[in-house]
Amino acid sequence: MSGNILALIAVIFATSGVPALSEEKNGETTILAIGDSLTAGYGLPPGEGYPEQLALALKDKGYAVDMINAGVSGDTSSGGLSRLEWVLDSINGGPDLVILEFGANDALRGIDPVITEGNLDRMLSILTERKIPVLFAGMLAPPNMGPDYAARFDPIYPQLAKKYNVSFYPFFLDGVAGDTSLNQSDGMHPDEEGVAVIVEKILSHVLPFL
Repeated sequence: MSGNILALIAVIFATSGVPALSEEKNGETTILAIGDSLTAGYGLPPGEGYPEQLALALKDKGYAVDMINAGVSGDTSSGGLSRLEWVLDSINGGPDLVILEFGANDALRGIDPVITEGNLDRMLSILTERKIPVLFAGMLAPPNMGPDYAARFDPIYPQLAKKYNVSFYPFFLDGVAGDTSLNQSDGMHPDEEGVAVIVEKILSHVLPFL
């Protein structure tokens, strides 16, 4: 494939919010972080999102990783499902690990948990069929949605993790949610310090894959 064509593809992927093609892995572990604004790094300076901070934390421990941030702000689980296979196909050789983080926007919008569960189930099925290791990040419904909604939404994640026998991180915002000192002014998106807490807590769940 010529350099001009590769450059054109890179531009197309960059403007569409998904990673450009990788020509080779160079011996690195390729980690795909796919999710919504919590993955994309909404409201944060460049390089301060959790995929970027996680890559630096892994580098500090001596691991060479190619971290691909495929977060799209505002994405629901439906949006994630619609682009998952396209993103996977865009990575030469495929990722060695996928960190799957969706559902926060589903809960905020009050989407029927049956829909969320179906989307997440299909995404995990796709990754399982492709034999791609997964770290599945759980989410909890916000308190304002009420106990009935939470009772239907929250169990989705541990149930699917068990069904597909994937590594499970129970609550992506553990230690950060509800702490004004670790969130941006909107109260929903972690600031740089909040992301650092997420990375510190999730790191031990990533290391076994390396």
